[in-house]
Amino acid sequence: MPTPYRVMTVCTGNICRSPMAEIVLRERFAAAGLADVVEVDSTGISGEEHGNPVDWRARSVLRRHGYSTGDGHGARQTRASHLAARDLVLPMTAAHARALRRLADDDPAVTERIRMFRSFDPAAPAEPGQPEQVLDVDDPWYGPEEGFETTLAEIEAAADGIVAHVRDALRYRADPA
Repeated sequence: MPTPYRVMTVCTGNICRSPMAEIVLRERFAAAGLADVVEVDSTGISGEEHGNPVDWRARSVLRRHGYSTGDGHGARQTRASHLAARDLVLPMTAAHARALRRLADDDPAVTERIRMFRSFDPAAPAEPGQPEQVLDVDDPWYGPEEGFETTLAEIEAAADGIVAHVRDALRYRADPA
């Protein structure tokens, strides 16, 4: 069996955005017939939520939209070893991307794998020279449950682009010429 293509989503505490993105991507990869060759997981920049489950509001929104609810998830902090072992690392915000680059010690072999999650959304703002912040996935943590709906919509809007990107990367792996 070939080495799986490994994708990791990253947010702050690994209880809202990144596990929501992990769940959506897993289901999209499965629907695309790639579940056997793509692994998806998630982490957080901070260790403050270590071991905690997916936020109840995120689970509620995921459930309403027909996704699994992330049962069994335990938040964990991103480590440099995680970055080196992933083919694609998807931060939710520009601040997360900067933290990941620092964690990777700005090693180009690792930092080239770090791509803003929303950069795969064809409708996301993408004018040349704009700062990465315009691609931040909204943080629903401090607001009402409706904020989780916005976050899920932003995640879903980028998910198919990520699947297409990974499919292309897998084709290149199979035939690099």
